[in-house]
Amino acid sequence: MAENGGRPKGRIIFHIDMNSFFASVEQAHDPSLKGKPVAIAGNPKERRGIVVTCSYEARAHGVYTTMPVWEARKKCPDLIVIPPDHNRYRDASNAMFGLLGTFTELVEPVSIDEGYLDVTETDWPGSAVSLAEEIQRRVLAELDLPCSIGIAPNKFLAKTASDMKKPMGITILRKRDVPSVLWPLPVIEMHGVGKSTEEKLNSIEIRTIGELAAAHDGLLKENLGKRGLYLKARANGIDGRPVDPESANERKSVGGSVTLPVDETDPDEMKKTLRMLAGKVALRLARRELAGDVVTLQIRDADWVNHSRSRTLTNPVFSEEAIFREAEALLDRHWEGQPVRLLGVTVGRVVDRSEATEQLSIFSYEKYAREEPVLKALGELEQKFGKGAVTRGIRGAGPDGK
Repeated sequence: MAENGGRPKGRIIFHIDMNSFFASVEQAHDPSLKGKPVAIAGNPKERRGIVVTCSYEARAHGVYTTMPVWEARKKCPDLIVIPPDHNRYRDASNAMFGLLGTFTELVEPVSIDEGYLDVTETDWPGSAVSLAEEIQRRVLAELDLPCSIGIAPNKFLAKTASDMKKPMGITILRKRDVPSVLWPLPVIEMHGVGKSTEEKLNSIEIRTIGELAAAHDGLLKENLGKRGLYLKARANGIDGRPVDPESANERKSVGGSVTLPVDETDPDEMKKTLRMLAGKVALRLARRELAGDVVTLQIRDADWVNHSRSRTLTNPVFSEEAIFREAEALLDRHWEGQPVRLLGVTVGRVVDRSEATEQLSIFSYEKYAREEPVLKALGELEQKFGKGAVTRGIRGAGPDGK
């Protein structure tokens, strides 16, 4: 790729971020919805229904992700509320990533509506910006979907850049721009920092990204462990992760299983085995700095019949105790007393732990929020702390909050 008339010095990474993805897919499917306030909501007929995402027309009326449907209708009486169609969104996502694959083989999906491209060696005659414009144009022309693109020398900065201009933005963020663009911002604005981490950083007098970038390694490690050093590197614009097309397949789940010495019928003995398996899975997750929000229990009975039961969690887990607790609950709920030959525990839908820290799934928390004050508090969090305060850790194998 031509860049400033010569060969680029470093990598050229794009982050593609689809704008209001679910709502945009619905508008593409039904053009009569274009230009109208549209909201995608779970249980839209119930008072407790939650806005998963909404069109920019709806946002202009004050509607936002995580707002209760009743409140959204109050702010926007003409709001068109549509239940989510996951098959439709999955098809649109596959088409989007298929199109991106025509530009480079180095495409790494990170959720249903966003991904990275390494275009350093792409055979494109123009600049990185002109390539981004062509990608943006084709996604809109062929799929009728808008997107924003961040251009940077690494994944962290590309991700940060794509958030800066929406919808249909193209933003370049160079490492030399970090002091002026990122350092003045509060730490909560940094990708990978949630409310809990913000509070920990604030407690040690670190309130801006610049202060995090300059913090002493020992102080960070003492209060946040290795993750503190990871965040400091990001605050300085450092990120050596490659764009890996295989990572999505490699990182879907982490698990382990064991064949029992006898066909077991004692639940206490089985729970000892589950504790051991939870410890092994937690160790494997720790080595790769991953967490996941689906825990699966596998039971193979004495007749070699496999039984698999899963639970989707509100927050991603990675500790032995949390994994064991969920596996134990699945055993208590689903084991019917038959002799057990094999037990397995798996944590699925895994993501980088830094992206998963105490973040809430829009689809999951409806099951737990039973009172309007809880919903109101969640909405206030989103308004106060912005996008990402109450979203998925991988941003979405679930909903998009854009």
